Amino acid sequence: MSGLGDKLKGKGEEVKGKAKKEFGEHTDNPDVEAEGRGDEMKGKARQGLGKAKDKADDLKDKVRD
Repeated sequence: MSGLGDKLKGKGEEVKGKAKKEFGEHTDNPDVEAEGRGDEMKGKARQGLGKAKDKADDLKDKVRD
């Protein structure tokens, strides 16, 4: 998967996690809230991976030039 793909998938996971966290807060469901926080963190981590892949590709391109 490319860096862009990871960044997009990560953003989707982050948004889903935020929504789940908010739902858990408003329904007084700590399990759902915690699951949402986990999804949100997972999404942020995947976005970071995508950025790292992009930087690695940029370095690879510089080395080839």
